[in-house]
Amino acid sequence: MLLSIITVAFRNLEGIVKTHASLAHLALAEDISFEWIVVDGGSNDGTREYLENLNGIYNLRFVSEPDNGIYDAMNKGITMAQGKFALFLNSGDIFHQDAANFVRKLKMQKDNMMITGDALLDFGDGHKIKRSAKPGWYIYHSLPASHQAIFFPVSGLKKWRYDLEYKVSSDYALAAKMYKAGYAFKKLNGLVSEFSMGGVSTTNNME
Repeated sequence: MLLSIITVAFRNLEGIVKTHASLAHLALAEDISFEWIVVDGGSNDGTREYLENLNGIYNLRFVSEPDNGIYDAMNKGITMAQGKFALFLNSGDIFHQDAANFVRKLKMQKDNMMITGDALLDFGDGHKIKRSAKPGWYIYHSLPASHQAIFFPVSGLKKWRYDLEYKVSSDYALAAKMYKAGYAFKKLNGLVSEFSMGGVSTTNNME
């Protein structure tokens, strides 16, 4: 399995539907193997029923149960992941229409580094800006790419995990720990994802 797409959700059925629809951009590429892992926090808005009715499409596996916040849910997704790389694309986040071209490049990459790409930030008024990935040394300031455009080696994620002591910046803390441990960042050209601003931990995405 090349890629594990991990989606965290809570009472956001509309977002889950949106994220699911964008997976078609990858599914059309028959040479890309991926799985979709959804970790729902026990929503009562129809999310569980919607996922059940998908009948395992895109190698879907999901859990729907209470958790201790977004990073706890992400850690659950890591436990379930079977891919070489993992991308966190939470409910409402979507793949860019050209994402398959980027994901295909992962086949040539070793899983001892974090692969970064570009993302589009959607401000909801028709205005979108591109956040281009920066060099790896930028981790000393902030994440060098949007969290939704960083492909983490699953082997590294299973070792480090997200620290639940951080409420809004555990994504940065995890990437920094992995970088310090020897997992370099490698930038590849291309757009990976699009997401709306204003969600949890979007400050790093503006840097």
